[in-house]
Amino acid sequence: MPALAGIGLRAPHHDPLLVDRPAVGFVEVHSENYFNAGSPPHRALTATRAHYPVSLHGVGLSLGSDTPLADHLHRLADLVRHIEPTLVSDHLCWCAASGVHLNELLPLPYTEEALDLVVARIGAVQDALGRQILVENVSSYLEFSHSTIAEAEFLGAVAERADCGILLDVNNVYVSACNHGWDALAYLDALPAQRVWQLHLAGHQRRSIDGATLCIDTHDGPVAPAVWHLYEATLARLGPRPTLIEWDAELPPLATLCDQAGQAQRRLDQHMGADRAVAV
Repeated sequence: MPALAGIGLRAPHHDPLLVDRPAVGFVEVHSENYFNAGSPPHRALTATRAHYPVSLHGVGLSLGSDTPLADHLHRLADLVRHIEPTLVSDHLCWCAASGVHLNELLPLPYTEEALDLVVARIGAVQDALGRQILVENVSSYLEFSHSTIAEAEFLGAVAERADCGILLDVNNVYVSACNHGWDALAYLDALPAQRVWQLHLAGHQRRSIDGATLCIDTHDGPVAPAVWHLYEATLARLGPRPTLIEWDAELPPLATLCDQAGQAQRRLDQHMGADRAVAV
């Protein structure tokens, strides 16, 4: 996928997108919402694919757990064959255990054992799909005391060992850095740049909880100025990458979402121009 800016497509925007055809680089959907072939969402995505590149972004593979993959993978593979997406991704997290699925993307302990498990699970997914996938860093609010590997190093090791891509959520880096006292720029520098194939941007909120101030990854508003600043630092370090605006709650009009994508595209264009100047 070229370094274009896209939008996360949610159900209320299906019809406006097809009617207005805004100039966005691509759209991304949550894979699991389109598993039922012939359903209204599935038909809407099929119509959208005729006009826009589509990226599939999953929330249910639970790559950090040992729950069975077969049924989920079968349905995902059917969707991939039908839509022919430009990218397929999921999260570096766990969200299921002992047959119980949770509506959360929970962080992993960053240990050698977890690394082995995740690499094996990604390998199984890629074998089933016949293509590479991307894994996304999640936001977090607590850390495991027995983690032995820094998150950025763990994410890079997963990508290298599993031969997959990284979907770097810049907002999640910012949120987690604020919550844990990390150096966000050092996080970026620790990643294997050649493995970062896509970027995400989203809104967050600051909340006071039990006397502590936390950044919460809410996806319910525009990208914050500090995250735009970190995004520009990301582009300077990694180069232009396809970039998605995520907005999942308190959905705005489609035009507002497209304006956010336009702001990302202008920054991408500036960095692509700089790259060309250096190349010349």
